[in-house]
Amino acid sequence: MRIITLNVNGIRSAARKGAFSWLEQQNADVICLQETKAQEHQLAEHGCTLPGYQCFFFDAVRKGYSGTAVYTRLPPTKVIRGFGVPEFDDEGRYLEVQIGALSVVSLYLPSGSSGPERQASKFRFLAAFEPQLRAMRRRRRDYVLCGDWNIAHKEIDLRNWRSNQKNSGFLPEERAWLDQVFGPVGFVDAFRRVNADPDQYTWWSNRGQAWAKNVGWRIDYQIVSQGLADKVRGASIYKEQRFSDHAPLIMDYAIATRARK
Repeated sequence: MRIITLNVNGIRSAARKGAFSWLEQQNADVICLQETKAQEHQLAEHGCTLPGYQCFFFDAVRKGYSGTAVYTRLPPTKVIRGFGVPEFDDEGRYLEVQIGALSVVSLYLPSGSSGPERQASKFRFLAAFEPQLRAMRRRRRDYVLCGDWNIAHKEIDLRNWRSNQKNSGFLPEERAWLDQVFGPVGFVDAFRRVNADPDQYTWWSNRGQAWAKNVGWRIDYQIVSQGLADKVRGASIYKEQRFSDHAPLIMDYAIATRARK
């Protein structure tokens, strides 16, 4: 099974830059998008469909903001929008597609970089979402949580880690939260199961020449439940084309599916 995740930073903008033409060629079974920044009814004329895929959206109440989407070639048995916390469900941050005993989630954590108010919202999200993760662990389901988590976990996960220790996305409290997720809570950073190399980034600032110099952050993840930890077979970050300020994260799993070409 191939799963791709991408923060599109505006689904219509990414479509104009060729994202859907590229996605159509990737033979992915499930595609998770974040920060769609559109209402579903606005997309008809923007080339945001993929032949052979069902698409599901969870739009933010506020227009032009946040939002998630999932495209799947595998027929879902259930679609869940939100995880029961109105503040974040109103922002369209959690979209789960259940395919048999597998759940694939498109997840978009808040960014706290714009100021203290947004950082406070981010901390509220972390506090609210950890019980959700613990509940997932107890269920008899496998999970792939895809998306922009807006946290670089370790020093290897961003180029300028020394100068960012007091900045949102690399705060000690955020990193400690991920320590819990990858420790006692029981989830696994799937990318690091197969790639321990430095300089593996998924987001670059638009300031300066961050992209050209690869001065980036790894803040986009596929985080899996323990039952899938040994099923990770490949991981790559696609950087040949640029569809947004994030790059697509492509991962392959040894999960049987009849949808492969």
